[in-house]
Amino acid sequence: MDGLAAPPGSQVEVYTAEERPDLWQLARSLFNGVWPEYNMHGNHTGKYFGQLFPQYAQLQVLVYDATADRVVARGRAIPFRWDGSLGDLPAGIDAVGLRAVSEHAAPTAVSALAAEVEHDRQGQGLSPLVLQAMALAARNAGLGPLVAPVRPSMKDRYPLIPIDAYSRWRRGDGLPFDPWLRVHARLGATILRTEPHSMEIAAPVADWEQWIGMELPQPGEYVFPGGLAPLAVAEGVGRYWEPNVWMVHPSPQPG
Repeated sequence: MDGLAAPPGSQVEVYTAEERPDLWQLARSLFNGVWPEYNMHGNHTGKYFGQLFPQYAQLQVLVYDATADRVVARGRAIPFRWDGSLGDLPAGIDAVGLRAVSEHAAPTAVSALAAEVEHDRQGQGLSPLVLQAMALAARNAGLGPLVAPVRPSMKDRYPLIPIDAYSRWRRGDGLPFDPWLRVHARLGATILRTEPHSMEIAAPVADWEQWIGMELPQPGEYVFPGGLAPLAVAEGVGRYWEPNVWMVHPSPQPG
């Protein structure tokens, strides 16, 4: 993709899945370990993640290390109709994905769905590159802005703190306390609102016990490894809502 610069000292190239469908296929199974196991079992995610390629190939971005001959980072996004108001902003990642695949109206904006970096390449400046690439892909497609239902990377340490309160935590320099929110903020993104009910995962208790590696002996609310909020168990079913923080990125300037 033209208009993007790799992080200093990094020998990587950025493509869309439309430009390099071969790399998209190569990357399909590379990033499963980036997410907690439970996070792979959203009740609705398959309905929209499954539509990204080839239908929206121009919005899917890949960071390729030619020296190692492998994809080291990936960004997945989906176009949707949005009038720009908070009232019309979907209620989280499930809602934006389902709107995108169910409505026939022409899309006007793009939502990031996932920004993934291989474990051994994290901390090398690739995640900002993925976000910038998604914003540029949105602009090149004549859409904008790029919004993101951000999954805060340290919220699992504070599962009992409401997402709205957590999103307002700041460091001494005024930037967000959460590292992933901070990456977005450093690129100029601002918070639109928080979503306590963004992605739904409801499944039998036995499935949850396998996913999270702990027993759930009785009904109640549980905090669990990797969870951003408590898991509610009742009548043999574990119900969890992943919270997110909606952020909006400025559109890249031509040039």
